[in-house]
Amino acid sequence: MSAPCYIDPRNGRLYPLDKPRWCSDERTPLLVTPGAGLSRDEIDTRARSLWRYKAALPVEIKNPITLGEGCTPLVQQAWGDLRPFFKLEWFNPTGSFKDRGSSVMLSFLRQIGVDAVLEDSSGNGGSSMAGLGAAGGMRVKILAPSSTSPAKIAQVRAYGAAVQLVEGPREESEAEAIRQSNQIFYASHNWQPFFLEGTKSLAYEIWEDLGFRAPDNVIVPVGAGSSLLGCAFGFRELLKAGQIAKLPRLFAAQPLNCSPIDASFKAGVDTPVPREVHKTIAEGTAIKHPLRLREIIGSLRESGGGTVALTEAEIVAALRGLARQGLFAEPTSASAAAALDKLTSAGAIKASETSVAVLTGTGLKAATIVADLLQ
Repeated sequence: MSAPCYIDPRNGRLYPLDKPRWCSDERTPLLVTPGAGLSRDEIDTRARSLWRYKAALPVEIKNPITLGEGCTPLVQQAWGDLRPFFKLEWFNPTGSFKDRGSSVMLSFLRQIGVDAVLEDSSGNGGSSMAGLGAAGGMRVKILAPSSTSPAKIAQVRAYGAAVQLVEGPREESEAEAIRQSNQIFYASHNWQPFFLEGTKSLAYEIWEDLGFRAPDNVIVPVGAGSSLLGCAFGFRELLKAGQIAKLPRLFAAQPLNCSPIDASFKAGVDTPVPREVHKTIAEGTAIKHPLRLREIIGSLRESGGGTVALTEAEIVAALRGLARQGLFAEPTSASAAAALDKLTSAGAIKASETSVAVLTGTGLKAATIVADLLQ
């Protein structure tokens, strides 16, 4: 087997892993060449974190940066006519699934000599990078839209990261980060491929939680797509390793007010399709132009899944429904629960199937907003 490399999925060009890099020479997004997966015998059962699946990573990380991320609860509860499992990702150290990607990406970058990083984020990504960066003794700077929830900015600052608020839409923070990338390494959770190597632990963990079985369906809130692509890559590796018989169907939940993936998928293409954009309470998925749109659409098609676009009222109703069951999610996360209702009504998923809805972040980060919405 050839050594793992970065690969440009658009032309197949390879780049070595030992040089710090966040994009191709043509400034396009990269991936890491696909891994071989692992078997249940290769799980490090001594590790009570995502690092139990370290054998599935493309390189050995000798000294990982970890706060115990991963191993989050998988809770089965009634939801309408279904009995889905909810994956409670807010039990990660900084309160969201993004700790999976940050832990692996920052561990790898530190190992190859990077000690300071730049990130752009509307909230959870920034707080995750700041928290894990602090744990690893790395200097972190976060660029965030000026409209970001104050609680999320407070969390970033508490970790000691430098914060620069950027006026304008979410995309302007990314553009400013790219402009500053010649001064400090741009460790973007949307661009740097090792972030996806961390989020693929979601798939391995769900597989282990379900008694080493794949579910029938996995529903994920999707903005830039790192959680969905992580699931796609992880389950694909498990299939390659002969650990599961088939891929679960993956479903991307998006707010209708900002739903570019749904627009392209429904149009049957993997290129951008015009659709009007409005402000949404699901701010974590308000990404107008997903960088990895082609890979997201390809993963949805490969799995036999699809997309769901949700009204603001549907997201609020699901937020309330989750809270009344003791699950205090942020509005973005509630999209996955709202999608369960629409997929059931459409006959796309059935009560007899095993379905997992990923609740990506805690409502505590948006408590004031949630309180106003649920009044």
